[in-house]
Amino acid sequence: MVRAVWDVPRLLRHPVWRSVEPHQGNGLGVVLVPGFGAGEASLSPAAWWLRARGYRPTRSGVGFTVGCTTELLTKLAHSTEKHAELTGRPVVLLGQSRGGWLARLVASRRPDLVHGLVMLGSPVLDPLGAHPGVLRVARLLARLAAAGVPGLLDDDCLSGPCFDEHIKALAEPLQVPAISIFSRSDGVVPWELCQDPCAECVEVSSTHTGMGFDPHVYEALGPRLAAWARRDVEVTA
Repeated sequence: MVRAVWDVPRLLRHPVWRSVEPHQGNGLGVVLVPGFGAGEASLSPAAWWLRARGYRPTRSGVGFTVGCTTELLTKLAHSTEKHAELTGRPVVLLGQSRGGWLARLVASRRPDLVHGLVMLGSPVLDPLGAHPGVLRVARLLARLAAAGVPGLLDDDCLSGPCFDEHIKALAEPLQVPAISIFSRSDGVVPWELCQDPCAECVEVSSTHTGMGFDPHVYEALGPRLAAWARRDVEVTA
């Protein structure tokens, strides 16, 4: 995360940040879903960038994304439905890492609420294929949950019926357009695990935690989100 924050000046100087089309988003809603342990503030640059271009971003309400998968999905589905009601139309889900595959699960279950899906460094082909250090933290949280600490993922999120159900759901075809942004420089999630067959897979040269601060990510998102916003206007006109 320190490296990511270091990239902020580069992002702020870049034309992709400085050139603004304030009506590009046409009020299209976007729900931002942070990665494992990152917290909602980690996607603040994305929120600023989107808002300046006429999108309506909002937080997902999943906090640090370290809770039980089923509980996080319930919260995210609720936030998605609420934002769709507020904006009067389906919204875009934009999630990083674990937040991306949680967003994919909601998109596959509630395509009526979702206009499009963006996944940043999300291991949709194998959520447990991340760096061993991340998995050690996940298993520690599961042990703490077993000891009675509330609000954390548990063993069933890592194996068992709950895990099997979500793995199966991640393989289901999507009914909404999707983008999966990946990096071969990602030291947390192997880039191969981001190759969602139902998404347009776009390569950048970012670090894992730096994707939300990398101008090349916004260069990739800009025209694609604009196309979705235009299509949204055509559908609702």
